[in-house]
Amino acid sequence: MNDESAAGGSGETTSTPEADTGQGAGEVRPGETGPGGPERRSGRVVMRRDAAARMGKPAQTEDEQFLERRPSPGQAPDFLDSDPWRALRILSEFVEGFDALATVGPAVTVFGSARVAAGAPEYELTRTIARRLAESGFAIITGGGPGIMEAANRGCREGGGLSIGCNIELPHEQGLNAYVDLGVEFKYFFARKTMFVKYADAFVIMPGGFGTLDELFEALTLIQTGKIRDFPVVLVGTAYWQGMLDWMRTVLLPVGAVNETDIGLLQLTDDPDEVVEIIRAYVAKAHPEDLVQDEIR
Repeated sequence: MNDESAAGGSGETTSTPEADTGQGAGEVRPGETGPGGPERRSGRVVMRRDAAARMGKPAQTEDEQFLERRPSPGQAPDFLDSDPWRALRILSEFVEGFDALATVGPAVTVFGSARVAAGAPEYELTRTIARRLAESGFAIITGGGPGIMEAANRGCREGGGLSIGCNIELPHEQGLNAYVDLGVEFKYFFARKTMFVKYADAFVIMPGGFGTLDELFEALTLIQTGKIRDFPVVLVGTAYWQGMLDWMRTVLLPVGAVNETDIGLLQLTDDPDEVVEIIRAYVAKAHPEDLVQDEIR
């Protein structure tokens, strides 16, 4: 027996009624000590000496905390703001998103600014592209909000396609636009962006701001690192995007931050027919099973 075991009175961990019955940690009872001093258990966690107090662990058992009623009516329980509860909420967003979109079939995700007004040239161009993609058998996935997203959902519906919106809960924006057929609401950007990538055969990037750039470069990073297949990323709007491509070639390329193959992941056009043809050609090569008769025409 070593000195530590002798000091604790035993070389074995002491079993407590709370641990044996799954009741959680609870308060340490007199005489209940482990090799390192007084011991508490909470599920798989063992806390000795003053570890529980230093970590701010409550004295109640897990069941006591679970069954406790708030003393103030209308006050939200503290656990709703805890990380474990957030983890469950995040998991539920993935589960509900996967369930909703699992049978969508061939689809294209369209990104772009929420601040573009109906009737603007970018709005109408997006609407045309989405309509032609829908006529070719593709569902359209957007963020479900206004602007470019609305234009894409609207064009998809006009083309007879399934119009999908993955909306995000924001303080000042945004509700689902009126042209969404299948809507899924998200609290977390990363869960929402997973849906954009997982169920798309291609990305169409219309003019947009920080959100659009975030979605664009996340897609490029996933393709560049081999996390997802090399599917088309089509930039629409030469006047809008050419400067960014020039910067990549004049600044990033010379210092080795990217190579020409990385830049080549982006295709630039102003022609709706070319957008459709790029995506159709990719699907015909990578997913010929999707090219069933009368589905993609």
